[in-house]
Formats: sequence, C-alpha cells, structure tokens
Amino acid sequence: MSPTETTTAAFREAASNKQTEKPFPMDGTGLIAIDPWLEPYAEDLRQRYAQYQKWVKDIEEYENGYDKFTRGFEIYGLNVQPNGDIVYREWAPNVKDASLIGEFNGWDRTKHPMTRNAFGVWEVTVHALPNGAPAIPHDNIFYQISMTTPEGERIDRLPAWIKRVTQDLTVSPTYDAIFWNPPEKYQWKNTQPKKPESLRVYEAHVGISAIDGRVAQYDEFTANILPRIKDLGYNTIQLMAVMEHAYYASFGYQVTNFFAASSRYGPPEGLKRLIDTAHGMGLYVLLDIVHSHACKNVLDGLNMFDGTDHCYFHEGGKGRHDLWDSRLFNYGHWEVLRFLLSNLRFWIEEYRFDGFRFDGVTSMLYVHHGIGTGFSGGYHEYFGSTVDNEAVVYLMMANDMLHKLYPNIITVAEDVSGMPGLCRPVSEGGVGFDYRLAMAIPDMWIKLLKEKKDDDWDMANICWILINRRHMEKNISYAESHDQALVGDKTLAFWLMDAEMYTNMSTLSPLTPTVDRGLITHGLGGEGYLNFEGNEFGHPEWLDFPRAGNNNSYHYARRQWNIVDDHLLRYKYLNEFDKAMQNLEEEWGWLSSHQAYISLKHESDKVGTEWAGEYRVVLNTDNKRFNGFGRIDESVTYFTSPEPWNNRKNSLMVYIPCRVALLLAHN
Repeated sequence: MSPTETTTAAFREAASNKQTEKPFPMDGTGLIAIDPWLEPYAEDLRQRYAQYQKWVKDIEEYENGYDKFTRGFEIYGLNVQPNGDIVYREWAPNVKDASLIGEFNGWDRTKHPMTRNAFGVWEVTVHALPNGAPAIPHDNIFYQISMTTPEGERIDRLPAWIKRVTQDLTVSPTYDAIFWNPPEKYQWKNTQPKKPESLRVYEAHVGISAIDGRVAQYDEFTANILPRIKDLGYNTIQLMAVMEHAYYASFGYQVTNFFAASSRYGPPEGLKRLIDTAHGMGLYVLLDIVHSHACKNVLDGLNMFDGTDHCYFHEGGKGRHDLWDSRLFNYGHWEVLRFLLSNLRFWIEEYRFDGFRFDGVTSMLYVHHGIGTGFSGGYHEYFGSTVDNEAVVYLMMANDMLHKLYPNIITVAEDVSGMPGLCRPVSEGGVGFDYRLAMAIPDMWIKLLKEKKDDDWDMANICWILINRRHMEKNISYAESHDQALVGDKTLAFWLMDAEMYTNMSTLSPLTPTVDRGLITHGLGGEGYLNFEGNEFGHPEWLDFPRAGNNNSYHYARRQWNIVDDHLLRYKYLNEFDKAMQNLEEEWGWLSSHQAYISLKHESDKVGTEWAGEYRVVLNTDNKRFNGFGRIDESVTYFTSPEPWNNRKNSLMVYIPCRVALLLAHN
C-alpha cells in the first residue's frame, strides 16, 4: 500500500480502537499513535515540541502566561488612561532617541521626548488637559514616532501598533496615523452565536461587494450582502482584505498596519456593526489574517522600523520573500511573538471575530516557502532542514493560545503542502489548526476543464482526489475561492460555459448541454465547504482590481448582483440550487459526519447501502426549480433489497439520467 493508504488504514484502526482517547506521550510524538509512518521523524517532533514548551514556560515565568503576554495592544501604541493621560510605548531597540510628534504638539520633537527601558521599549506620557480630556483629540490628528539612528539619521515612522490609519491618494500614497478615541464607544447588541458543527463558509471582500465600480463600505455590506448570505444557508463569513494594506489590488496581502481595519470601507464602527449584525443572524465571522509576511513599505509599514532591516524581520535574504516582494517575520524573537500573538487577540477583543483563516501557511512552514516545490507526499518533505521550525512553533503557540482562551474559536490553514498533524491538537505534537483548505480540488477542476472533454472525465480519479486527505484532520473543500476568481485565467463558470455565458443564459433561449454542466465538491471534498462571493450564481466575469494594467478601472472589481436578481436570466437557478444545498446540509449535516465510503464509481451499476428500508429524494439537480428538465419523479420511494453489493449489506436501483445528481435520505 502507499503511505496515504497505509495512513488511512492506521487512522481508521485508531478510531475504531478508540486509541485517541488514551493519553498521548507529552513529548510531541502523540501523532505517531495515529500515523505510524511518522515514527522515523519522532526526534523532529520531539525537538519542535520542546521548543514550543520552552516558549510557553518562559512566557509563563516572565509574562505571567498567555493572557497578559497577548494583550500587548493594551500596553504598546497609544492607550488612554482612566485620568485622561495617554501613554505611548513602542519597541525600537536600535535607535538612540525617540519622541512623539503630531499636530497636537506642532510636530515639535522636543515637546514629548521618550525614555527607554532595558529591553529597547520607549515610553512617554501625554498628560490630560486641565478638564481631564485627552490632550490628543479624537480623529483627524496625524502623529508619528520620530527617532534617531546610531548613524545620526532622523527617521519618522507610523506607530507599529496603530489602530487607525487613513490614506489620501490625492496627496500621497502613504498612510497617515489617526488617534481614534471616539467619545461614545460602540455598544454591542448580540453575543457570539453557536459554533457551527458543519462549516459552510462564504468568502467575501467588502470592497468589491457593490454593483457599480467603486469601493463598497462596511455598512453597505451589512445592509445588502449579509441578508443574501443568511438566506443562502451559509453559517460562516470569511472576510478578506480587512487588515490595512497599501495596495488595493494586492487583495489585502501587503499589510502595512496590522492593528488597523482598512479605512477604505469606512470607520471601525462600521466593521463592528457588520460583525454584530452577522452574530445576530447566527453567523460566525472569520478574519483572513496575514502573518506570513508584511509589506516592505518603510514610511507607513514595519519595514526598517528602527532604521535596521531586522527589527521585526529576519535580516538579509532570509527576511525577504522574493516572489511576493515582501518582508518575513522573525518568529524566534520575543517581541515579534508578542506583536503577532497580541494581534490575534486584538481582532477578537476589539472586533469580536470568531476565528481566523491564516494566509500563506505553506510559506511559513518551509524555508523554501513552497516556491518550486511540488510536495509529492513523501514524509521527508515535512521534516528536516527544509522546515522553518520557528514558524511552526509560532503557529503551534498561536493555535494553543487561541483555543485555550477562546474554546469556540475556529482556525483554518491555507496550506498546499499537506504537512502531517497540521490539524491535530498541539498536545499531540500537531500544529493545532481546526481545518485546512483542500487546495488540490480546485486545481483538479481547472485541469479537467482545460484538458479533457466531459466524456473523458474519470469518475474514479475525481472521487479519489476529493477524498484523498488525511483522516482525522478536517478539510474545507471548494471549487473556486478568491484565488481562482482573479484575473489571469477563466473563472470556473467561464470554463464551463465560455461564450454561452453571453448567448444562452437567458431563460428565453434553449438550455444547451454546455450550460447544463456542473462539478462535484460539496458532498465528498471535506468536513467544511467554502464559496467565494458571487460563485453561488456563476458570476460571469473574473475579479480584477484597479491597477496600471487596466487604467485603474473598477469595472471588474465588483459583483453583479443585478444578474442573479433578474428573473429573465438563468443565474437565479444556480443561486437557488446553492441555497437548497446549503440549507439541506444544515438539516442533515453530512459535512460534520464521518467521511463517506464510496462503494463503487460506476455510471451504470447499483448503489450499495448499509441501511435497509425506504429512501426518498431530498435534492435533485434535474428539478425545474434549478432549471432542470424535471425527469425525476421525486414522489417515488426507493426500496432496498437484501442483495449485498460492494461490501454493503443491501442495494437499491435508482433511475438517474446523465448529468444529474440525486441526494437520497433514509426514511
């Protein structure tokens, strides 16, 4: 057997013998109990677990544990005291002097000099006005930290822990720091909803959510898009590009200000209203968190913060991502860990996010960042000198901290490598994520649509790729995320229908075999499901942000809700099917059930089943409600016979026309 097949068998045996209920060795090798193929790498597991334990022990000893250590946002940056004083702290270990400057003190470097402690942390107190009001007024007051390097160079930077920045492109492409201290704090109305058992994720970008070509606002998303998401039956929203980023077209992946919600979409209270309203609808909200790299901007980012290239990042080539043209964090430094772990806490405490989708995890896990690496599945690829153990340990700590402090948190890893244990508890030696994205599935669909005719699709191979994942590690399946929707290739809807998107999507035109096509993903691909905004109705065009290459046009940086709302177009039928599918999963919960066993992949054979009795149709793609041909009589009851079939005790015969999928339920 192959390693994958043997691992699968071991996982099943572990589950059947309830080995997972036994105490695991507390040295990081617990994973071996459920995956014997990891035995040769026991020492690697021990070493990284020992690093993790040392960090936790040191944080407990010197910082009184996770809770205090990860509340850096209450210590660093500008924080208003009960008496109205403002205390500003910043870590800048390589400068000779520092001062706080801004409109409030006429940008005078002599008025608020800062003092340094032994750890390179600078501090100053801006005393309150005589009436007790903060000396720095709320909003529209620009400020910076001004520093002198050992070489005598004067550098001005935006505070690293800044919570609000704005950008006026008519003046400069760089951001300005804003002191955000509204006199009336946001009053939350709703509590966190119940954690979803089956994760159905609606991946969304606030800015592209308007019909017309412009940047949509938080409040518009709340009013116009949240009701659509709820009606469709999704239970989780994943928000992209919220952390402030310099370049809109980067899809949020060139983060400049890690504690600031993007001002493009409105004030912070708009994001809070969005999340609060989503909670009132029973929806979880995940943040797309970018801790894999940072924008290389100097004036409004973290790069060269204290005049050196190694303040928050590795120095030299190790600190640069050649493909992304960005900076790479030094995950082995105390203050960098404080910054990143506190960043996670901040988005939960300040905005009440329910979890995170960690971007670029593959880049973090390996010193080669996944560049030019195919990941064949050999276990040697996941250990040894190619692995960045400091980054792995950081992710272990992040997941450990989040799950201990917030038991209902959800964390998702964007990882293409398939590292064993990524989605197993840290106590076993795993990295601690709840889910990983099943990134091979969209690649499979694109490859099939590009290279093969429908008649040449291999059902057995399709099913294999859908179910080929590590058992006891949860996956989120998807056919198309934001990555596949971006300009540069055709979207799946275009690959399926091509020119007929423009000629045969009217309900007045004939339904052609080209338009009458579909993909399998939801039922087999994972323990969660993800859809990118607009794909639920087959959005007709790719996503392209304004940039020099398109004359800075917003034409494709939008979602055309008008076409799904138009009763004369067929997009509404796909939307209706997506709605039926999501709501049916809510009723039956197949995503959160044990992984399906496929007895046979054969177009003309019987269906085997363990459960004798009657079956009825609960979802039928041929239903006219979904623009099908109505060839299936859904009132028919299907009865099993006691004839065993493909290792199942019973079997039944079902009429299924070509290009039709049926979902049957046992009465």
